[in-house]
Amino acid sequence: MVGLSAAGPLPLPNAHAHNDYEHPRPLLDALDQGFCSVEADIHLFEGQLLVAHDGKDLKPELTLQALYLNPLQELARENQGRIYPDGPEFTLLIDVKTDGEETYRALSYVLSEYQEILSGMHTPNEFSIRAVSVIISGNRATEIIATHKPRLASIDGRIDDLDTTMPPELMPLISDRWSKYFKWTGEGPFPEAEKHNLKKFVDKTHRSGRRFRLWAIPDKEVVWRELHIAGVDLINTDDLAGLASFLNSNKR
Repeated sequence: MVGLSAAGPLPLPNAHAHNDYEHPRPLLDALDQGFCSVEADIHLFEGQLLVAHDGKDLKPELTLQALYLNPLQELARENQGRIYPDGPEFTLLIDVKTDGEETYRALSYVLSEYQEILSGMHTPNEFSIRAVSVIISGNRATEIIATHKPRLASIDGRIDDLDTTMPPELMPLISDRWSKYFKWTGEGPFPEAEKHNLKKFVDKTHRSGRRFRLWAIPDKEVVWRELHIAGVDLINTDDLAGLASFLNSNKR
């Protein structure tokens, strides 16, 4: 049984577990630290949605349902519709590694079995917030996702999408690669020009009603600190305990 007591870890809305499935206990290790966002890479293989970074690592028992959707559903039922007792909406970022359209069609069928816990367009004209927000990254079938009814997943945008006309509930997150815009590796001071650009991206994202994330960041406390100061919403890490300790000591 999965369980999170009221005396458990404090939810950390800014903590995102990069490649969460590579930890010894996928999802559960992140939950033990209070993370409110995890990332799972999926491959459509022989009709199954299997979680792994590379095709060579696929195993039939490591399905999206077994590792993520089933335990999240169990937690939401235990905690009156939330993952953490009285906690915020939880993000399941799904990075699609196989063909975007084919994989999304299979994913949408799977997600339909979990409607009770998933935020989305459950009716044509109403967006409902529930326990878990599924956001599609990687190979994004943007046009199909945008028009699918009912829609139980949204789209991970890029910085170039900041001027998009898509509503925030369809594209609630803007993510991009750190090295595409920043050269700082955490050594020496953060260059002022880069610091200015980071804040500019964050502010523009927030004005559009979305959250902001960068991936492949230098996974160091000095970098986490700059991201936190700038208002970055999801801080990527492989160091679950390290980021949890940092965020618990640096509340906004």
